[in-house]
Amino acid sequence: MGRSGTTRPFRDDAGNVVPGSIAEVHRLRLGGLDQWVMIRGRNRKLPPLLLLHGGPGMSEMALFRHFNAALEDSFTVVYWDQRGAGKSFSRKVPKASMTVEQFISDLDQLVDWLCAHLQADRVTILGHSWGTVLGILYAARFPEKVGVYVGAAQIGDWHAGEAASYAFALGEAHRRQNHKAVKALQEMGPPPHTASQLFSERTWIQRMESHMGPAVLWNMVRTFSRGPERSILDLPAMFRGFRFSLEAMWPGLCRLQLAEQVTHLEMPAVFFLGRLDRWVPPDISLAFIDQLDAPSKQIVWFEESGHEMFVDEPGRFNAAMVETVLPLVPTEAREDRSIPTLASS
Repeated sequence: MGRSGTTRPFRDDAGNVVPGSIAEVHRLRLGGLDQWVMIRGRNRKLPPLLLLHGGPGMSEMALFRHFNAALEDSFTVVYWDQRGAGKSFSRKVPKASMTVEQFISDLDQLVDWLCAHLQADRVTILGHSWGTVLGILYAARFPEKVGVYVGAAQIGDWHAGEAASYAFALGEAHRRQNHKAVKALQEMGPPPHTASQLFSERTWIQRMESHMGPAVLWNMVRTFSRGPERSILDLPAMFRGFRFSLEAMWPGLCRLQLAEQVTHLEMPAVFFLGRLDRWVPPDISLAFIDQLDAPSKQIVWFEESGHEMFVDEPGRFNAAMVETVLPLVPTEAREDRSIPTLASS
């Protein structure tokens, strides 16, 4: 695991720490492994918002802190590097432990600890990409612990989504007469793909849509390595964790059929979809959302966004979280609870 780092406290105009604010970094023992969690909110009584990053294995804390820190004024935001990801990556993480069931168990321990630590009854879950799989499975299994479910780039039929993504990549390569891309994509063939083939296919999409130029890559490195919570020294572990997690979990994930496992939620659900998402095509997401039963369902479209709408349109994303999601959060009274002993630092 990398350095835990620190996180700056909230200060007023006079430089004093804002009373009642929270800015903490923890290592928690979840599922037998140390995992890294950061909690930030201008008022610790704000409803807890638990971010479930994508990948699997791609820590997005740096992106959310850079583009969406405004959410910390309306929520108590919980940033978690899941097992095998970011600061929670270690060469000692057993590959056999990288299963959906283990991640659900880790998440449940974390939610119980958070509710006790923040004296909250429930959490709002915001999942992105792979995080939507983990998040919606958890919300369906533990409805009493989740007040609102938010799925950003919601995965449904994973195989259908990958097939549509591949078809787009190959079609775009032909349209652009990118013979090198056509050759590479035809050689790998349609899904199911290995983790390495998946990475290659998505890299071709990024290149063809001009998302992989030197300036873009440099800005990404700067975003991932700036701030007291992170360092450029964390980057090697971050990329190793992504590769490790994806290779360990992909064979099972690409066969996952969420529509068969989740047909009903007991809490309101909001879905954020990027109109230009080539990795999780929105029409595949819509097919899953349409069959899902929930007390209420809302879809927020991001017309200028791809897979990461919180990066592509951060102002609209932050506003939607406050204007659409926050009013749905239950307002039941908070209770005093004993805090499970999970923190090791």
